[in-house]
Amino acid sequence: MKAIQLHTFGGNDVLGYEEVSEPSLKLGDVLIQTHAAGINPIDWKTCSGGGAAPFIGELPFIPGWEFSGTVMACGADVADYQTADRVCGFIHFPARAGCFAEQIAAPAASLARVPENVDMNVAAALPLAGLTAWQALFEGANLQPKQRILILAAAGGVGHLAVQLAAHKNATVIGTASAPKHAYLRELGCHEVIDYQAANVADVIDPVDVILDCVGGQHAINALPALKADGVMVTLPTVTKDEVIAAGEAADRKVLSMRAVPNAEQLAQMLSLAASGDLVLSVAAEYKPEQLGEAFDQIASGRTQGKLVLRFK
Repeated sequence: MKAIQLHTFGGNDVLGYEEVSEPSLKLGDVLIQTHAAGINPIDWKTCSGGGAAPFIGELPFIPGWEFSGTVMACGADVADYQTADRVCGFIHFPARAGCFAEQIAAPAASLARVPENVDMNVAAALPLAGLTAWQALFEGANLQPKQRILILAAAGGVGHLAVQLAAHKNATVIGTASAPKHAYLRELGCHEVIDYQAANVADVIDPVDVILDCVGGQHAINALPALKADGVMVTLPTVTKDEVIAAGEAADRKVLSMRAVPNAEQLAQMLSLAASGDLVLSVAAEYKPEQLGEAFDQIASGRTQGKLVLRFK
C-alpha cells in the first residue's frame, strides 16, 4: 500500500508518498480501507517537528489521527464490526496513528459507524475537531442552556462545530471572525458575530459565562475581561496555553487547557446529529495525497473556513 511517510521532520519537501508495509492487526483492531483522512493544524505542526512530535517515537512516521473508510478485516476478538461497514474514528492521539495511508489498523473501541446519509469526507473530518469542540464545551466548560458563550475563531475547524453544538444546547452564542464570514456564522447559529479585526471583543460585549479559545496567545488574553468572575475559559492551542492560563490567574479568572481524547460514544452522537442535519461540517477542500503540502500551506495561512480532507478513494 502507499502512505505519506516522513523520514525526517521539516517543510513540505519531506512529505513523501511512498510504498510501505501494510499495517498488522493487534487485539481489538480493525483493518480499514481508507476513504479519506482529516487534515488538521496538529498534522502540519507535527510534520515540521512541533505539535505531537515528542510522542510519536522514532522515524519514519506516517501522520494523521482521524479518518473514514470501510472495514476490510477484524481481529479475532472484535465482534461489533464486519467487512464493508462504513466507519470513522479518531485514534491513538497524540501517539502515532498512521491515518495518512491507504489502509489503517484502528482500535474498534474508538470507531463509530457512519450513517448512510453522511458523506464519507464529512465523516473523515469530523472526529478530531468534533471531539475537541464537544469535550471543551460539555466536559471542560460544562456549558449549560441559556448560558452565554464566546467562541474565538468561530469559523475555523473546531469553531464552526462548537457554534452549532452550543446553539443545539440552547446557549447564546457569540463568535469572532473576519467580516466576510459573519453571514455564514449566523446561519450556523451565532446570535452575535464580532469582527476581531475591527474591535477588541471585550470592549463590545457583555460578560459571558464561557469562552472557547481556538486562537491562543494575545487574542485569548485580550478576551479575558469579557469573562464573568465565575466563568471559565477553555484554551485549545497548546503552544500558548501556559501564558493564557497565567494571564487568567493574574486576572482572577479560571482558564483550563485540554486535549481531545478518542470517544466513540460522543462521536456516534455527533454523527447522528450530522445525519439529521442538526450538525453541518464544512469541508473547505479535498486534496490528493500528493497535494498534502498545498493543504499544509492553506492551514498555515490561518484562513481556512471549515476542514480540509486528504482523499485516498
